[in-house]
Amino acid sequence: MKGKAWKFGDNIDTDLIIAARYLNTSDTEILASHLMEDARSGFVQEISKGDIIVAGENFGCGSSREHAPVAIKGAGISAVIAKSYARIFYRNAFNTGLPLLEIAQTDSICEGDMLEIDLKSGCVRNHTQNCTYEFAPIPPFMLELLECGGLIPYAKKSLAKGIV
Repeated sequence: MKGKAWKFGDNIDTDLIIAARYLNTSDTEILASHLMEDARSGFVQEISKGDIIVAGENFGCGSSREHAPVAIKGAGISAVIAKSYARIFYRNAFNTGLPLLEIAQTDSICEGDMLEIDLKSGCVRNHTQNCTYEFAPIPPFMLELLECGGLIPYAKKSLAKGIV
């Protein structure tokens, strides 16, 4: 995964990720078109497929809506890097196939930096600043979820193989 960093602060809650007024749909395209609009107007028009959200502490706090990671992934964001996450958001993200990385040094990443993520090696390369960050290893099962595209594709694959 390779993309431009987009910076957000601490305590970005699920209502900032996707406002409650859009929760009457589960359409990925509609949700994606409203990603972060209350946190940063016009955000969706600025990003490119593969870009990466970088944030501070407690990203995804608030309600336990799955709409938030669906909107992020649907908008083409390839991953989120933050110091920490709300636990239910963390699991919802992996269930939808969105990788979340925990890195303590997010303050040193600048908006616009070009980042490259290697999930297997546990490294993020900042090509702009010519440095590398290590992240906490992603458990093997969570990597399998990501490789399949989320929990539903994982379950379908398991059923097709006769693994229940």
